[in-house]
Amino acid sequence: MADFCAFLQDCVSFAIVPSNTADRWGAAEMVKSGERAKAEVLSAGRTRDWRKSMSDHVAYGLLVYTGLQIFVTIKALSEGSSTALPYLALIVLVAGIIPVCRWFEKRWADLDDVQAADRTYAPAFKRDVITLWAVAIGLPFALTLIFKMLLSIF
Repeated sequence: MADFCAFLQDCVSFAIVPSNTADRWGAAEMVKSGERAKAEVLSAGRTRDWRKSMSDHVAYGLLVYTGLQIFVTIKALSEGSSTALPYLALIVLVAGIIPVCRWFEKRWADLDDVQAADRTYAPAFKRDVITLWAVAIGLPFALTLIFKMLLSIF
């Protein structure tokens, strides 16, 4: 492992040429910006992969959403009906949230390797994670209130 780290450091030291050195030689920069960013990512060590992190949040969010749907919404719906309607509603509501979660995941899955480790995406990632968890936790309670209001009206 130490040999591999030394190899990466050697690669990074050759890949990144300060612009003042390139100007002194009278040559253009030797490395494209994408390659430089990739070298910086490699030299930074362990970084957070936004793609994997979002995928993990989506998976856990779906589990929490489904659990809350089962225990909150079904309890409220079953009080007003003795048919299979609450269970059908559960299937529809869980199936309806999957495209929303997939949209969050797809936004981050399309990043390339350099972007996936770029720390400038942190604010957008935090915003998406907060939104995802607000939907996963808040929607079952909101739907329960809506269903209870509908059952009391009809």
